[in-house]
Amino acid sequence: MKKTLTLLLIFCSVVAFGQNNEWQRKFEQMDNMLPTPNRYRTGSGEPGPEYWQQKADYKIKVELDDENQRITGSEVITYHNNSPSTLRYLWIQLDQNVRQQNNLGSQTNGFQQLPGSIQELGTTQAQRVLGDTGFDGGFKLTAVKDTKGNSLDYLVNHTMMKITLPTPLKSGEKFSFNIDWWYNVNDRAQLGGRSGYEYFKEDGNYLYTIAQFYPRMAVYDDFNGWQNKQFMGSGEFALTFGDFEVEITVPSDHIVGSTGTLKNPSKVLTKKELSRFEQAKKSFDKPVIIVTQEEAEVKEKTRSNKKSTWIYHAENVRDFAFASSRKFIWDAQAVKLNDNTPLAMSYYPKEGNPLWERESTKAVVNTLINYSEMTIDYPYPVAISVHAASIGMEYPMICFNFGRPRPDGSYDDFIKTRMVYVIVHEVGHNFFPMIINSDERQWAWMDEGLDSFLEYLTMKKYYPDLPYTSNSPEAIVPYMKGSKNFMRPIMTNPEQSLQLGPEAYSKPSAALVILREQVMGPELFDQAFKEYARRWAFKHPKPADFFRSMEDASAVDLDWFWKGWFYTTDNVDIEVADVKWFKVAGEDKSLETRVNAQSGNLGENAGETDGNPFYGKPQEFKLIDSNVGSEYRSEIDNEGIKKRFAGKNVYQITFKNHGGLVTPLVIEWTYKDGSKEIEKVPAEVWRLSEQQVSRIFVKDKEVANVVFDPFKQLADVDASNNVFPKKSKKDTRFDKFKKDGN
Repeated sequence: MKKTLTLLLIFCSVVAFGQNNEWQRKFEQMDNMLPTPNRYRTGSGEPGPEYWQQKADYKIKVELDDENQRITGSEVITYHNNSPSTLRYLWIQLDQNVRQQNNLGSQTNGFQQLPGSIQELGTTQAQRVLGDTGFDGGFKLTAVKDTKGNSLDYLVNHTMMKITLPTPLKSGEKFSFNIDWWYNVNDRAQLGGRSGYEYFKEDGNYLYTIAQFYPRMAVYDDFNGWQNKQFMGSGEFALTFGDFEVEITVPSDHIVGSTGTLKNPSKVLTKKELSRFEQAKKSFDKPVIIVTQEEAEVKEKTRSNKKSTWIYHAENVRDFAFASSRKFIWDAQAVKLNDNTPLAMSYYPKEGNPLWERESTKAVVNTLINYSEMTIDYPYPVAISVHAASIGMEYPMICFNFGRPRPDGSYDDFIKTRMVYVIVHEVGHNFFPMIINSDERQWAWMDEGLDSFLEYLTMKKYYPDLPYTSNSPEAIVPYMKGSKNFMRPIMTNPEQSLQLGPEAYSKPSAALVILREQVMGPELFDQAFKEYARRWAFKHPKPADFFRSMEDASAVDLDWFWKGWFYTTDNVDIEVADVKWFKVAGEDKSLETRVNAQSGNLGENAGETDGNPFYGKPQEFKLIDSNVGSEYRSEIDNEGIKKRFAGKNVYQITFKNHGGLVTPLVIEWTYKDGSKEIEKVPAEVWRLSEQQVSRIFVKDKEVANVVFDPFKQLADVDASNNVFPKKSKKDTRFDKFKKDGN
């Protein structure tokens, strides 16, 4: 019989099954949670061979009334039925109706309450709390007709309008129809909102950021049929790609920034402005000022009685927005992206300077470059940042951003950071969801979360010296350690989300940072993420398409990750519960030494006895030869193995998962000589025991202490139990006071 070697302690992962080791299926596959693959969407996450999507083209004429703050418009929509279905009606989004009195959102707000001891209530707060803004909002429809002038049968249901077609629209056919309307533009300072106007009392002028200004086609797709969920405020938009021809009539002294390409610049720009505009198309190193601050200030003091019509065209976009004001300063810079050279542009009033002139277009450039590297090259001709005092908001090729210096023009790093990251985020939305066109109405995280993640990477790359702390694993800890009664999983509709900021923005971002930097590694993650963007550019992806694409393009099983981070409210809370220290005994040691030796635990008071980080001595074990009863085993080099392990330090660490979220183990070893080492263990170490695992580590040096997640990269919510030896708990002054009192 051949002799082999038996190791009394096995150098591998050791699973420690606890008494409460209830199996929670954390590593089970998600097959039953995801839609069944089909000919439209495959199991790999790609669009299927019969994938289809609808198309909606618009010809819009719209006029801005600067005296009465009103929009009047007329549009022709041509709807292309590329689906295999015959459609008997169409659904149109009337998003401005969210501003009607007694709208559905205000009717269903279950958190309206007055303070118990209220004596006074601010007027703006009163409007919102009491449900009466006094604003006559919403679309006023004046005509819904076919192109021959015949009235169409329609029904308005809050923010949705159903048009019954005169004859069913078969697969491959198209239908054109007319809608005329007007609405009052809201004051964003008073009423909030994603679009509206800002009034400048000092000079009596308005700055308009106009969006959701026209009735828009709802999405009809293979997944939902019609996506006609009501717009209640939080859930944003699901929209169909198409081509736009838009004529925007404004006072002649206004400057208009818009989605699309300006088709008549010689008609609306002065010769000087036109010359600078052409110069900007060739300027790659710095922005060219097209309308200067001095020129804008002259316009502020005058009022033109004439009108100008700006004509913009945009192809293959899902939406359209514009901004208009006589206060606008305008600058632009070209960006080289392989075969495309878009213009990065900014429009802002003097109140934004000098900060906006220095930083806005630069931030647009940085965003286009970094997002293009992570996804696809930015395909559109322009990318615009418009300064507005209210919340940031995004549309194809144009976004509205806050971040204003103090009235005297001064600003600090906090003001600059706040302004820059908002621009990065809103410009970044051109990629998610304007190009990779997810359903915002249902899944806010698919655009906000992915965009916040890329915002984080862009800020870290281009602005490392600014105090930017958002969207990282460390930043999400305060939320993750909060009460689960006030949490919802990422996979929650935005109208049901309790904390939309963390649940749609920063938590998915933090998750993706961990996935990239701790689970997959940047190279593998970046390739998979780029593949997802390539597959779904100008299409309508769903969550399963993202999950499947990331796995398909990486060969990494991530079902445990999606289940934990996206479908639960679990958190990361890992305790380094116990560390045992072993050494191989010498030949003169008996086997009983292993039993009788001191425990070798790094105890609570470790490091407090004679400067030794270990309380006691290492537990010893002996390597012996034994027969295994197999004549097919090769001769084992017993002496060579013994020699290899001689003098090694063996550490058995027990980790307990208190938070429920599966995580890799990132461990910092500090050795007795003061040196340090970082070691990573994949998350699959938890696959056989989800609440507690033990892991064996073999080290040449003696260890002084062990820390889990030393750089706060895993969003662990309790750092106090991450260290071993455990730190002695010292009484606080309050604790001593209580003892003295007793």
